[in-house]
Amino acid sequence: MTGSPSPTLPDTDRLAVLREVERRVLWLSTMIVHHANRVRPNPSGLKVGGHQASSASMVSIMTALWFQHLRQEDRVSVKPHASPVLHAINYLLGELDPARLTTLREFGGLQSYPSRAKDPDPVDYSTGSVGIGATAPIWAAIARRYVEGGASGGRQYSLLGDAELDEGAVWEAIMDPAVAELGEIVWIVDLNRQSLDRVVPDIAAGRLEGMFAAAGWQVITAKYGRLLTELFARPGGAELRARIDAMPNPEYQRLLRCTAAQLRERLPGSGEGAAAIAGLLAGLDDATLVEAVGNLGGHDLGTLNEAFEAIDDSRPTVVFAYTIKGNGLPTRGHPQNHSSLLTPQQMRELAGLLGTDLDDPWAAFPGHSPAAELCDRTARRLRRDAWPVRNPPELPADIGRTPSGVATTQAALGRVLLDLTREAPDAARRVVTVSPDVSSSTNLGGWVNKVGVWSARERVNWFADDAETILHWHEKPTGQHIELGIAETNLVGLLGELGATWSRWGQPLLPIGVVYDPFVGRALEPWSFGIYAGGQSILVGTPSGVTLAPEGGAHQSIVTPSIGIEQPGCVFYEPAFAIDVEWTLLASLAQLGKPSGSSAYLRLSTRPVDQTLAAVPADPAARERRRRQVVAGAYRLRRTDKPVATIAAMGAMLPEALAAADRLGQVGVATDVVCVTSPDLLFRALQARQGRAEGATWILDQAFPSSRATPLVTVLDGHPHTLAFLATVHQTPSTALGVTRFGQSGSIEDVYRHHGIDTDSIVRAVLDLTE
Repeated sequence: MTGSPSPTLPDTDRLAVLREVERRVLWLSTMIVHHANRVRPNPSGLKVGGHQASSASMVSIMTALWFQHLRQEDRVSVKPHASPVLHAINYLLGELDPARLTTLREFGGLQSYPSRAKDPDPVDYSTGSVGIGATAPIWAAIARRYVEGGASGGRQYSLLGDAELDEGAVWEAIMDPAVAELGEIVWIVDLNRQSLDRVVPDIAAGRLEGMFAAAGWQVITAKYGRLLTELFARPGGAELRARIDAMPNPEYQRLLRCTAAQLRERLPGSGEGAAAIAGLLAGLDDATLVEAVGNLGGHDLGTLNEAFEAIDDSRPTVVFAYTIKGNGLPTRGHPQNHSSLLTPQQMRELAGLLGTDLDDPWAAFPGHSPAAELCDRTARRLRRDAWPVRNPPELPADIGRTPSGVATTQAALGRVLLDLTREAPDAARRVVTVSPDVSSSTNLGGWVNKVGVWSARERVNWFADDAETILHWHEKPTGQHIELGIAETNLVGLLGELGATWSRWGQPLLPIGVVYDPFVGRALEPWSFGIYAGGQSILVGTPSGVTLAPEGGAHQSIVTPSIGIEQPGCVFYEPAFAIDVEWTLLASLAQLGKPSGSSAYLRLSTRPVDQTLAAVPADPAARERRRRQVVAGAYRLRRTDKPVATIAAMGAMLPEALAAADRLGQVGVATDVVCVTSPDLLFRALQARQGRAEGATWILDQAFPSSRATPLVTVLDGHPHTLAFLATVHQTPSTALGVTRFGQSGSIEDVYRHHGIDTDSIVRAVLDLTE
């Protein structure tokens, strides 16, 4: 192996050097947490936290992987609670300044969990949200294949705790048909059989192995170390193995806390093999017996090496590595050791056992020692050159079309993408769309027909000669649409990784994910985590709101506009007209794939709207002014001579707002209409005006000038608080209309009336404020 401790040493000596590194990694990872809690000044007295036991169970696995098997082109997602182990390894490889080892969970220091964006040392994947870090390498593998034209580019490892397999997101990812073809995927499960509060009572490993195998994965099990394996070959060994295999998890964990005398009493059990087991144990000295009980495969470097060498790159692989939570620590195997901390005395004793010094905890290996040389060789092998920063192609700000007739904002999305292939082909080639089996129902059919469906290898389109086929499903490595199964979590996971290719592989993409808007909430956590991890993308939620009237309450989104405002690292737009879709989409695409970039969320509708209501200015300068206002968050669509009131409306509600303004004018209540395209940007502008944030304050002056400040009615197809803050722009009286209840089936007119967002309701609200 290229990463073996030394090609000139015998195998036993190489393993001894690797064990020396393993001991140092255990010490450093434990000390990082200890220093944060017991040494660093803590005026508040609150526990800083950290996970010494959870880190300890991963030490052997990560030592074997980094110092023996990992290659420069590989990437690793590390389970959240093992972040100190990652920092310890990075320190030994010269990738982390020793001064940083004292900053775990300190402001500006090492993060609680691995973070690509915030940690000072190399981190391949941000983890911390259980299950999402585990699946991220799957989506990164697809993203890497996409930019490489179908070829894989190194293994994608996930190091995860067995409790993470309780997460539904894990199984949604495993079961997607595309995943079975990704031979570069390797999951290593830290099977310590403990959760936060307890020892997991059931023996679930066999069931889990069967589930992975049924999904087409190679399953490798590293259950026992070499000492136990050797004992199993002795007389009484078969009975001992059968006894341990059948033993409930809590009983086994209790044995880890026993003395040798207690083990001789408890371990044989009372079954028919008890005498044979007792005879085997009688021939062992106390130290060997205690060591043997905890000799699991996940802590045996030789067993781990054999498991990793058996990985077959033709299909995904899962390695179940049996481990002990807290292995090597005084808290080993204790059911409440999840976040327990070693005492100063225990740390001093541990230092003696591991050959380190509590008074000089960060000391490096002596120069030219075999361990130092191993670290140096490993560092040279794994060191990566920085990817050159490549800017995405230029995008037009305005394609120049003025939509006419009746159209929906949802249909406008597909129209703009097709226009982009003609107006800016270089940029269009960087666009990749993703959907969970809804491309046709969200108006992406024309785009899919134009650019094709991505697949790592070309597939036969058996319906190519069927004249009645409207959506042409041509799968090929050059396709630009990726279709997953119906699992929104998978979609946004892939979206985040496609949005990170600019920083991972030096290839900026312009990813757009399309999902039914009611299910944005289902996808929210992994989508948010993808943004946190540096993935820049556009999420399109469509169709949206109670405007989707015939579908009933289950498919009518209410809170998603609030999500758009509140999500960090993302700009939210809800355009009302097709031209607004074009301008906001182009502006959002222009923010992707660069260090200063941002994600975006567009909420679209299936409501057909007369596009002449947009009143797009014909004069080029006036048109550009309108475009800038649309992108900045709002524009004044209807302006009266002496306004008495103002209606600020968003998205699908513009026809009602304009109709209400017409009727109010007829009774002498002159009413301005403001079309809000981004409450998110308007709120930022208001915060900036107050000196609390950065934002374009000029848009408030243009959309809500003080000279036209009047009582305000806001209305949207979503929760009314989304626009309620607009009343604070000039401290005007206001009424906020919107949707606060689950909807029901019906016509648009009936449903709007039910929720009080129809034209009559808007008229009444204005009159209540002005009379």
